[in-house]
Amino acid sequence: MLNGADRRGELKRFFRRQLSLRWRLLAFAFVSLMGGMLMDLLAPWPVKIVIDHVLLQRPLPASMRALEPLLANGPGVALAVLAACIAGIALLSGAFAYAQSYLSARVGYELVHALRRELFSHLQRLSLSFHMRTRSGELLTKVAADTNLLREALSDWAVKSAADFLLLAGVLVVMFVMNWRLALVVCATLPMLFLAMMQLNRRIRLSARAQRKQEGRLVSRLNEVLGSMPLVQAFGRERYEEERFDAESAQSLDTGLVNARTAAAMSRLLGVVAAIGLAATVMVGGGMAVKGQISPGDLLIFLAYVNGLYKPIRDLGKISAKFSRARASAERVDEILSLEPEIRDSADAIPVHALRGAIEFDNVSFAYEESAPVLRGVSLRIEPGEHVALIGPSGSGKSTLASLILRLYDPDEGSVRIDGLPVDRYVRESLRQRIGIVLQDTVLTGASIADNIAYGRPDASGEDIEAAARLASAHGFIVTLPEGYDAIVGERGCMLSGGQRQRLCLARALIKSPDVLILDEPTAAIDSFTAGVIDQAIATTRRGRTTIVIGHQFSALESFDRIFEVTHGSVREVTARYERIGAVSPEQLDQPSGECA
Repeated sequence: MLNGADRRGELKRFFRRQLSLRWRLLAFAFVSLMGGMLMDLLAPWPVKIVIDHVLLQRPLPASMRALEPLLANGPGVALAVLAACIAGIALLSGAFAYAQSYLSARVGYELVHALRRELFSHLQRLSLSFHMRTRSGELLTKVAADTNLLREALSDWAVKSAADFLLLAGVLVVMFVMNWRLALVVCATLPMLFLAMMQLNRRIRLSARAQRKQEGRLVSRLNEVLGSMPLVQAFGRERYEEERFDAESAQSLDTGLVNARTAAAMSRLLGVVAAIGLAATVMVGGGMAVKGQISPGDLLIFLAYVNGLYKPIRDLGKISAKFSRARASAERVDEILSLEPEIRDSADAIPVHALRGAIEFDNVSFAYEESAPVLRGVSLRIEPGEHVALIGPSGSGKSTLASLILRLYDPDEGSVRIDGLPVDRYVRESLRQRIGIVLQDTVLTGASIADNIAYGRPDASGEDIEAAARLASAHGFIVTLPEGYDAIVGERGCMLSGGQRQRLCLARALIKSPDVLILDEPTAAIDSFTAGVIDQAIATTRRGRTTIVIGHQFSALESFDRIFEVTHGSVREVTARYERIGAVSPEQLDQPSGECA
């Protein structure tokens, strides 16, 4: 598997593409923010006019001569108009803020929705070797929690941070135009503030990265225990699992507290610096007002701008802290998106419409790990329509042969060919559509029986589903259920017995009318009566297609055209006989397994 180092930045490219598709929403959000910023700059001026030119009767400066008719009508009219202006500015500010907030949130939600789809799709394309060595809880955290943190950051960062920078610049410009000396007093606190924010953001990012990693381990532990609840309760290990979960949760608590403490320190720092700046402005500006260098209205508007100056700084601090946490999540998501799938279609891959079923292994070697080869120079050929058995002990490589036929993995050496062509010349999806498989683990989804049978062929009709069930000898027990084909099977099919699950898995493979049928240990974990039923179903359905049955041993090997024994990664053709073991009653067969927790 490639480590993805050459593809880092895939997340950045994804967001660039998605943002370009939503430029209109971003433009409207930016316009709303600019309108809100203009209202913030205008908000103190009606109050200044009331104090300086209505109450104190100061003459209007040259820049405000247009307001002389308003003041000429008397203080009552002027106060009413200025009060209406204050209310109007507040209403417009609220409208602009609402539009900005909604549009930014919409962009954030849409981006993360698209990211989750992209991430989920990419995870499905990654090879089985990746999923075998990666904890599912870690992936769940990345798909759900990490993307949610990105949404929260994007809702603010996409537009609001730019507007805060513009508001900050606008307030500073107005302050320097009004009184550059007083503006310098306020600005003296800013360099130290920004340096401290940079340092705290670095700590937040590091602690957030550790927290996200620990939460992934916590979710993995929870997922593992909940998925093994029958085992936990059967062995009385509840207390043991509680202690393990407590240990993981305590570590998550510690990293979360470090993150919260750093974020709180940043918030308090901003508050203290804002108070210092406001106090310095009151002291210096008050002295200037006493000396008549500025008017009381000028001091009031300047104090309002000081508050307005620190508001975007506080917002930027919150966004920066949120973005630092989101950056850690983005790095984790980018790690996944930057991985290239091992198994990919070649540029000249051809679709499969039908297979004759000739399968050939030519000197194939394969290892999941370099130090432990599973197959060593395997060569065998299965003719179209043959009914073949692969026998051998656990871990000998039988299931690996099936995985290579399906191209779930590529061989390290040699070639796997179907109908004379290497499997990597076919489009994977179309190849797998022509191959039916019953997995060793009877994996079912928590949907209805009909949905489980039709999983490999979503467009199947009710008649098709019933026909497949009859072929797999499953129709008989299905119609005895209260809801029949609409019965919900429970998580992983736990409302059904092992034999029932196995027959549903066979029906799921048969509904595709596959040209090649692979059955991996179809009777390994069930009683002899069920094994007989499934053997009979296989005998009925194998006609006209290549069938490969994998198992440790079989009760009727004489029914196979050929038998291959797989031992220690090598394959040889053999002839053998096994005796049939005892059977049980149909009542025992269809008893629910009771595996739901």
